[in-house]
Amino acid sequence: MLSRSVRVSASKVLRSSALYSSRRVAVGVVSRRSVSTGLLQNGNLRVASLSGRFQPLQRRWEATSVKVPTMAESLTEGSLKEFTKKEGEFIEQDELLATIETDKIDVEVNSPVSGTIKKLNFKPEDTVTVGEELAQIEPGEAPASSSEAPKEEPKKEEPKKEEPKKEEPKKEEVKKEEPKKQEASKKQEQPKKQEQPKQEAKKETSSPSFTNFSRNEERVKMNRMRLRIAERLKESQNTAASLTTFNEVDMSAVLEMRKLYKDEIIKKRGTKFGFMGLFSKACTLAAKDIPAVNGAIEGDQIVYRDYTDISVAVSTPKGLVTPVVRNAESLSVLEVEEEIVRLSSKARDNKLTLEDMTGGTFTISNGGVFGSLYGTPIINMPQTAVLGLHGVKERPVTVNGQIVSRPMMFLALTYDHRLLDGREAVTFLKTIKELIEDPRKMLLF
Repeated sequence: MLSRSVRVSASKVLRSSALYSSRRVAVGVVSRRSVSTGLLQNGNLRVASLSGRFQPLQRRWEATSVKVPTMAESLTEGSLKEFTKKEGEFIEQDELLATIETDKIDVEVNSPVSGTIKKLNFKPEDTVTVGEELAQIEPGEAPASSSEAPKEEPKKEEPKKEEPKKEEPKKEEVKKEEPKKQEASKKQEQPKKQEQPKQEAKKETSSPSFTNFSRNEERVKMNRMRLRIAERLKESQNTAASLTTFNEVDMSAVLEMRKLYKDEIIKKRGTKFGFMGLFSKACTLAAKDIPAVNGAIEGDQIVYRDYTDISVAVSTPKGLVTPVVRNAESLSVLEVEEEIVRLSSKARDNKLTLEDMTGGTFTISNGGVFGSLYGTPIINMPQTAVLGLHGVKERPVTVNGQIVSRPMMFLALTYDHRLLDGREAVTFLKTIKELIEDPRKMLLF
């Protein structure tokens, strides 16, 4: 009896060990201190150590999910602009996969791994939210067969030469049948000739009779940035009690200053000496006397600031953006100029970040670079005022009782009358005029 029970238990041990060995896969490194093997349990790959604990491992063939990244606290969704790859194509790690268009900037989504794109979950212009799955990528190396594919394509063009040979006997058959059908087709051809001018007459009446030129129309969906710009500008019109005051400034001193020092500044700093640095510095100095220009209305309170973050209006192909020069009151004229050049180049290259555009307490818009002579800028809410610069034109003016020609520029200050009174707005603009006409005064404040 004892020997029979021993045989039964031994057979069970052998069966279990055979089943175990058939399902074992080596995935670890054998060392003196530890031994690890891989087991397939419930379809999952796990690591078994000597302690008997199992830890799941990601399969090599499991696809990696690419999700919509976090953009900013105020941005929760965007529009998919484009995918740079198609399903089945290979993509490298950190290579650009998709571009998402938001209200302010374009967010680039890069591939987290190298592999083949298995699935694209959205189409261009679809709305995507943060956390949604954009695509699935199967990790792996680039396929070796991609280089052989173009060699086979030219071989498929050979059977095209046989097509004209098949058409030749058909023409002969048609010629033989034509004399038999001539008499029967005479009656049918006559009414067809009479119907043709009627159809042509209909086409002529459908076309507009007042012009022979093209009058086609094309409808294009507005991008998110343009929609946001339209929304904010209309909000400014509906919210602020906007009023504009004007003045003109003699640019002779500034132009003479640029002529004397522009070459030296380019050699030492590598920056062109423009108008924006001087006007920005003049605004920060004038705001010390009129702090409400740099303030804002929040509910039933007025916020006054001891710093000036100047928003600079920059035109881009996608629309108008306003990157911010931080603490302009603490920067020199050339430092402000360099920062404006840096932000403007980033804007035109579509590389602005949300940090570059967040905030701003006062805006300067220079329409003179496009040849504008006169205009009224609109307030960038929730700011209180915006300064508009225009083109420099030679005009006759009276100086010390004599009429002389001077390079003149019109200045326009649009302000929110809810916070800023007319006296303060005019005083602020007059101070800027005086500082620009004699830049040496900026050293005294």
